Amino acid sequence: MIRTFLIPLIAIAGMLFAMAIVVRSSQPKPPSLPVVMPPTSPFESRVAGSGIIEANSENIAIGTPIAGTVDRVDVRVGDRVKAGDILFVLDSRDQNSQLAVKEAELEAAQQSLKRLESMPRPEELPPASARVEAAKATMDDLQNQVSIMERVQDPRARSEEEMSRRRFAVLVAKSRFDEAQAALALLKAGAWKPEIEVAKAQVFAAAANVQQVRTEIDRRIIRAPIDGRVLQVKVRRGEFAAAGMLATPLILLGAVEPLHVRVDVDENDAWRVRAGAKAEGYLRGNRDIKAALAFVRFEPYVVPKKSLTGDSSERVDTRVLQVLFSFDPKDLPVFVGQQMDVYIESAPEGDKANGPGSPAMESKK
Repeated sequence: MIRTFLIPLIAIAGMLFAMAIVVRSSQPKPPSLPVVMPPTSPFESRVAGSGIIEANSENIAIGTPIAGTVDRVDVRVGDRVKAGDILFVLDSRDQNSQLAVKEAELEAAQQSLKRLESMPRPEELPPASARVEAAKATMDDLQNQVSIMERVQDPRARSEEEMSRRRFAVLVAKSRFDEAQAALALLKAGAWKPEIEVAKAQVFAAAANVQQVRTEIDRRIIRAPIDGRVLQVKVRRGEFAAAGMLATPLILLGAVEPLHVRVDVDENDAWRVRAGAKAEGYLRGNRDIKAALAFVRFEPYVVPKKSLTGDSSERVDTRVLQVLFSFDPKDLPVFVGQQMDVYIESAPEGDKANGPGSPAMESKK
């Protein structure tokens, strides 16, 4: 009974089950929907490119011309700054102490010049005039004595030696009177002009030294070069800030009103992009976030395409034309550094490369 009915039934059931499995597995699977629907081009003829959002001033990497320890940082990420606003300050205690010394030297040089320019002092003139009068009185007295002795007729009442001595005394008194007069004139004339010029030169040199130290202090105050927004801050108080170009800038700054999109267009399609072409950009990850783009300019040098994967072994064998567009972000949730899928209205495939508005024509203009 079992051999007659059960075993054939089991075999038939197995065959039916196998056939059902084969039929089900051979049916095509429905395509799976993408996690995020890709954007669609609004233009009938278009060129597609990958774009990255950047500041309209391009991203400015702020560094320092002098290495030193950071004393303070005056900005935070997202702050809006004006040209000339302080971003961060390096330690300048050494320069401040030098400035105090140089300012003291400048003050001494200025006072020395002031003393020379104010000569003579009013209180110095009366004593000098008195010395002139005293010398004149002495000279007149001696001259009078000589005159009296010369009027004596009796040679026995005077000796030639005495007369000579008195005449020489008059000459000495006259010389002292002349000396006193010259000293008074020199005092009234004030400082010698070359001395004043030397003092002025010393003041100028001292002022230049002060300005040099102030410049050194000011070089340690890093300021914003333009009006913009702070995009990154990679420096903290107490850290050592190295001078020169760094792989990671100390502060990243840029003007973000409006924003720019730098679009890489494959060199094979570059001829189809016209100056002033319309374009639309769609934010990666959400095609509903889009913006109308306004043409800004071509970067006239075709460059190798940059890889965004970071894989050092990846080979880049494509060159791209970079096209810049601008847009007003308004309330769009977009940030500098994000990617956008950009569609650019282009010339139809049959148009010639040197048509009006093409990059070639633009370069000729």
